[in-house]
Amino acid sequence: MRNLVILLCFCLSCALSFAQELNCTVIVNAQQTGDENLKIFGNLERQLTEFINNTKWTKKTYAPQELINCSMNIIVTRLSGETFNATLQVQSSRPIYGSSYSSPIYNLNDEDFTFNYLEFQNLIYNPTQFSSNLISVLAFHIYIILGLDADAYQQDGGQEHFKQAQTILNYSQQENFRGWKLEDGLQSRFVLIDNLLSPTFKTFRNIIYEYHRLGLDVMSEDPKQGKEQIAKSLVKFKDINSSRPNSFLLRTFFDAKATEIEQVFSDGPKVNIATLKDMLQKIAPLHSTKWRNITY
Repeated sequence: MRNLVILLCFCLSCALSFAQELNCTVIVNAQQTGDENLKIFGNLERQLTEFINNTKWTKKTYAPQELINCSMNIIVTRLSGETFNATLQVQSSRPIYGSSYSSPIYNLNDEDFTFNYLEFQNLIYNPTQFSSNLISVLAFHIYIILGLDADAYQQDGGQEHFKQAQTILNYSQQENFRGWKLEDGLQSRFVLIDNLLSPTFKTFRNIIYEYHRLGLDVMSEDPKQGKEQIAKSLVKFKDINSSRPNSFLLRTFFDAKATEIEQVFSDGPKVNIATLKDMLQKIAPLHSTKWRNITY
């Protein structure tokens, strides 16, 4: 009997250690409210950390070393009763084969983040129906993180995660919160998931795979081949930009990747990237300083 109890405890421990997918750091910054010392902000931060990291978001089993590192920085600008006005900065990264380096994949500032929160309320995610705007916005971005991470390992690997983000968008549109509808602007959650699932941007998702799996993951063994593949994949953005100039999706990519691209092509074996450098200046001019720093 004692051995059986030990075995059951061990199995439970293993199940719990393999239960989640994310290693997420949550920060609630309330300095702009002038009341940053209120306990409600610290309690919200702790609750969200536990909610995000302990919820089972997929059917896949993740080993501890496979957890996706990400962060969510909630900047509260105003608190009125139970209503929080805030912005949300979301970031995630992916480890690169044969190195200790983690490559940034997702870097987005969601400026339409208004939610209601009652201190110590239960935070429960329902995949098929609206619970609160707080849950919906966080879950939406979590599935974008999961989708981009999966795409970076396998072509179209993130499809089911992006479809779930779309499901969240569809049922959240029925509520009176910004960011879920087409009319909410060109940098809304609606535009982001619409682009990711659009056949027009299929090449974008192929680039995510080729850049990471065929490029960065190869660099530890063959730096020149890896750099050449990264350059080859990035040049494909030219066709996307021709059909959808200055698209939100491309801007999110370069917001995450500009510094990395500069570093990749400014060190190690030389490859001819004259064509790539010219293209980067045209399709991502906001990062022109970084592109000027690239030498080849």
